[in-house]
Amino acid sequence: MSKSFLVALNLFCASILWSQSPPQSKLSVHWEELTAADFRDAIGRAQGTCLLPFGIMEKHGAHLPLGNDLLNVRYVALNAAQQEYSVVFPEYYFGQIFEAKHEPGTVAYSRGLQLQLLQETTDEMARNGCKKIIIVNGHGGNNSLLPYFAQSQLESPHDYVVYVQSIARSAPGEPQHKSDRSTDMHAGESETSVSMIARPDLVHLDRAKLESGADQGRLKALPEGLYTGIWWYARFPNHYAGDGAVASRELGDFEAKTWINTIVQAIKAVKADQESLRLQNQFYEQSKHPLETPQ
Repeated sequence: MSKSFLVALNLFCASILWSQSPPQSKLSVHWEELTAADFRDAIGRAQGTCLLPFGIMEKHGAHLPLGNDLLNVRYVALNAAQQEYSVVFPEYYFGQIFEAKHEPGTVAYSRGLQLQLLQETTDEMARNGCKKIIIVNGHGGNNSLLPYFAQSQLESPHDYVVYVQSIARSAPGEPQHKSDRSTDMHAGESETSVSMIARPDLVHLDRAKLESGADQGRLKALPEGLYTGIWWYARFPNHYAGDGAVASRELGDFEAKTWINTIVQAIKAVKADQESLRLQNQFYEQSKHPLETPQ
């Protein structure tokens, strides 16, 4: 067998292997789509930065799907990760939604389980190399839960950092809204518009007028700044706030791109962040001996 033949054979075999093994630029951003070997490469390429898009299962008026928050937040997170590479954790919807338990399809886990499951999820992500975890919130009912969870990371030492990225859709140059922005909170014009971009096949605008999204104002007698957990039900018992019927693809395209860009900038900032973990470790050490902390 000639040397030239062996060289040609080796080149042929290498070309086959290369065609079967996609180059790094083709690595999926979906955690669940990666092979074990590709996952290791993906974590390296992402510089240990992973996204945890956080949705929920709840009613969204009469015109949007139960998983609307999950579908929308994964749409923007996956698009952002493709622009600034990071690994995106699979569907996660184990958050706070007690206020919608009276509506069909709501999945409301106990408060203890919510925190325990989220802690074990981020712990497992970190054990697999995700040392910088960005929880991308897609559900308003998590606005208090997620900052509390991030704060609770100071309870005990961790070798990773949790960041929380809130919902961000507004920006200068936004198309004019047709509805009252003060009540455009849930399945209304803004959210429905984004859904028309993320999953237009699941939007039923013809049903948006079947129920009222008006504020019922049943606790107006309480002074401003006084909080009670029943506030949402008191205002929006149909679990619908705003007017989804006036949604538009123009508004949805703008808000989706704004949200995606916000996440892209967050990923870049987190990749460059060398201070959070250093300060976190410094805090852990000082918290062991509080009497030695300089006063």
